[in-house]
Amino acid sequence: MTWTLRDQAKQLNTPPLQGRGRGWGLSASTVEELQSRARQMRNNPTEPEKRLWRHLSNGQLEGAKFRRQQVIGWHIADFVCASAKLIVEVDGDTHDAQADRARDEILAQQGYRTIRVTNGEVMANMDGVLQFIAEALHQADRPHPNPSPEGEGLAAVEAQKLLGISLEESVG
Repeated sequence: MTWTLRDQAKQLNTPPLQGRGRGWGLSASTVEELQSRARQMRNNPTEPEKRLWRHLSNGQLEGAKFRRQQVIGWHIADFVCASAKLIVEVDGDTHDAQADRARDEILAQQGYRTIRVTNGEVMANMDGVLQFIAEALHQADRPHPNPSPEGEGLAAVEAQKLLGISLEESVG
């Protein structure tokens, strides 16, 4: 039998706070509601979101893995690259700039950078949008996916201290 977050909360008689240790302070029912809403949004994307997803899915852009309609705290982000801590929002005509700024500040406190493109830009200039996203990915502070255990890329002195070796003694 699979228990939902709501079922688990009912068993405990207290609503557990969710957020994977990030202090979001969300009850199980709120998390469940946000996830349900995100699922609905994934199942019914707008045309610009569909078109952009065709280029972001499966690591097609710079090898970065993106997720669609990802729940982050109280918010649902259109596209998220977790490794780069980058959020891409596709904005329609009805977006409130002041509310977007407040939302972006909250997400920045979680370590995310948000970039925004409009529906019109996605529909008329996909190459420009992809270039903009690629530049944002390059600006992200990402660790190397396979850090070298030998300390390559570190200054020689740092590598020697870190590994406790002397490079002069090595045979080469």
